[in-house]
Amino acid sequence: MRHSIWLDNFTALATPTLANDMRCQVCIIGGGLSGIYTAYLLAKSGVDVVLVEAQATIAHGATAYSTGKLTAQHDIIYSKLTEAQGKMYYSSNKSAIDAALTTNPPSFSLATSYLYTTTEEGQEKLKQEAEAYKKIGIPMVATKEVELALPIQLALGMKNEGQINPAEFTTHFAKLARKEGAQLFTDTRVITIDAQDKIILTHNDYTISYDKLILCTHYPIESIKGLYSAKLQVSRSYLMATETTELLNGQYISIDEQSRTMRTALIGQTPYFIYGGSAHLAGTESNTDKFYDTLRSELTGQFDLPEPSFMWSAQDVMTPDNLPYIGQLTESEDTIYIATGYRKWGLSTSLVAGEILNAAITGTAHPAAELYAPSRSAFGRKLYFMLTTGGFISEQLIAGYVTRMDTPRCTHLGCKTRWNKGDETWDCPCHGSRYDKHGQVIEGPAVYPLKLKKTDER
Repeated sequence: MRHSIWLDNFTALATPTLANDMRCQVCIIGGGLSGIYTAYLLAKSGVDVVLVEAQATIAHGATAYSTGKLTAQHDIIYSKLTEAQGKMYYSSNKSAIDAALTTNPPSFSLATSYLYTTTEEGQEKLKQEAEAYKKIGIPMVATKEVELALPIQLALGMKNEGQINPAEFTTHFAKLARKEGAQLFTDTRVITIDAQDKIILTHNDYTISYDKLILCTHYPIESIKGLYSAKLQVSRSYLMATETTELLNGQYISIDEQSRTMRTALIGQTPYFIYGGSAHLAGTESNTDKFYDTLRSELTGQFDLPEPSFMWSAQDVMTPDNLPYIGQLTESEDTIYIATGYRKWGLSTSLVAGEILNAAITGTAHPAAELYAPSRSAFGRKLYFMLTTGGFISEQLIAGYVTRMDTPRCTHLGCKTRWNKGDETWDCPCHGSRYDKHGQVIEGPAVYPLKLKKTDER
């Protein structure tokens, strides 16, 4: 697999593997920022918390493959919400970021976040978004003059936003969580959830009994209840980093059809330019080298920068209305909670999720809980999304058995996987599960490895 810049020379926090049966008040599955920050807040509230992560170290999943932008500017979103929703969305993200920063996490630096466009159509969209900013009261700047040598029609900036190294940031809160009494276990994959008896079973045959269970697994491994398999879509995009001579003052994302994201980062004493884009539905492409090639060509051509030192890809989970699902898995059950559907904005949303889930578990009110509730009403959009997603999944399930008869079956629900040449992974187009070339699970909802034949080995 290709390598994220955030994991280069990164010293992982030493954590044990689960080695005995346990009981706890709250069990969290998932050791990315979402799970870790939730564990920290719950432990700080006096809750007995156990967190398990399938990978060998924390923060090595979706968190470490992000761009590291810590911001409340989430693409075009505020003009799509009502004024009241927009105010709640902004305040929940901003206040969660501010609260996290009071702990003095490493690698944080200020930057203005920009949405930009090079088209007249995009300019109109940004003007509408700017109007929403004004109504909500978001500090902003609208300009055509930015530090990028691009033919920008308009750039909409949100001031005093942040940048982080997501692996270091998450490790910081993991240390705080343990200091508050949370128990963290890595290399501990959950393979079964028994919701009736409130027990999870791990791959090494240990059990954890819980009162409440929180799924912070990016894509929920319990996705049948509540029909989340049909209410979530998974997108894949590509990133790279190359050495540069100076750091940018801002961080940027294009709203145009061929969206691009940009920022700089100081790794050690070396400044890097981070560049990405080229999104597509996960698992639908075999020749993913072409996406890396396109970005590499733009990086060296448009920006006159050296060949990239790092290249990696990221996976994002999307909901029908672009708002995450944070809260009870279903309305009728108050024992299982989820946090998913962050689109491309998982860092700030992870902090929001931690606050909402902590409030729900400890019995306090969170003002944004209803906005993010998985049970919220958006019937028309949700039904259309479910029909199109369900149709896509059915098409991929059938097509896989016709066109990819010899490829291994995903161990989640049996869809045929597709070999991803660029990342050297087996990808499932139905629900986004990913496996390395040896068949081991990289990303769920699958929990079991692929059954590979000798001819499948790459």
